[in-house]
Amino acid sequence: MWETIRGLVNEGCTVLLTTQYLDEADQLAGRIAVIDRGRKVAEGTPEELKASVGNSTLQLQLAPDADQELARQIVRRVAGADPVLTPESGRMNVPLDTADSAADVLIGFREAGVGIASVSVAQPTLDEVFFAITGADRADDQQAAEPVLEVQ
Repeated sequence: MWETIRGLVNEGCTVLLTTQYLDEADQLAGRIAVIDRGRKVAEGTPEELKASVGNSTLQLQLAPDADQELARQIVRRVAGADPVLTPESGRMNVPLDTADSAADVLIGFREAGVGIASVSVAQPTLDEVFFAITGADRADDQQAAEPVLEVQ
């Protein structure tokens, strides 16, 4: 199906597509609109939407015994941003203005005794954009927003 969509786009057609598979949306979409509870809350190219939540993302796997609420407070204080936390897995994504500020967050965790199992820094994903824009903490939210994609 994706090859068919790419073929239509290459022929100059515009395709309106709704999906919750944001990795595929990132590959296919020229523009994305995020609809939250019936209202458009954001629109732009994938790159513009990613830049709206930070230039980099600190991806953390907290240690199993880590205090997740303390970790969230440290991120807010140090990075000035709300992290996207998956409580069940202990994963946390932190939007950063610059990749350099990841060190400040990690130092804050070390000073507070918040354990980390793994860490990486990457460009934000559209999933992180979605959660940041809609404020949704869980992908299975019954009233979660659905991105609407315009593939050009």
